[in-house]
Amino acid sequence: MFTGIIEHMGTVKSVQEKGGNLYLQIESPIGHELSIDQSVAHNGICLTVIAVHGDTHTICAVPETISKTTIGEWLVDDQVNLERCTEVGERLDGHIVQGHVDTRATCISRVNNLSNWNYTFSINIEFSHLIVEKGSIAINGISLTCFNLTDTSFEVAIIPYTYEHTNFKNLVDYSLVNIEFDIIGKYVARMLGAG
Repeated sequence: MFTGIIEHMGTVKSVQEKGGNLYLQIESPIGHELSIDQSVAHNGICLTVIAVHGDTHTICAVPETISKTTIGEWLVDDQVNLERCTEVGERLDGHIVQGHVDTRATCISRVNNLSNWNYTFSINIEFSHLIVEKGSIAINGISLTCFNLTDTSFEVAIIPYTYEHTNFKNLVDYSLVNIEFDIIGKYVARMLGAG
């Protein structure tokens, strides 16, 4: 489990396709602290560390992950948000994030309000019931609050600290991002749908 509070950014050092899987090497300030079999969220995608060499760790994405996330579009030198799993007994500063990406969304607007940035994202209408005004959402693994909802879009505000310390600053119009909806909302929606 994660909280959506990004620890560091990593840099993609290599991308290799093998047998339908993608193998990526990520260099970061926490790379040397990681261990094989550890779960780390990469832009919100929970992936297992399969090798560590100095400040670089290797991950593997299977076809299911590639089809549901943005990982298939990552290139060498791209920056990714990193978060290690939550330790039992630690504060839950964001919200419950599983690292199980539900879909992708497209950035359709960025507005600099001097004190913060407002980003608008478009999303497929089939997911609109999973977003609520002032509810939690994870975008590229970052715990954020939604507002100005429509059936096919929502907005988030990014404070200067988050802008500088995550890859939000690299997003441009039409950038794709990973989306994970609030797990509690997903269970409620399923129970109501089943009823």
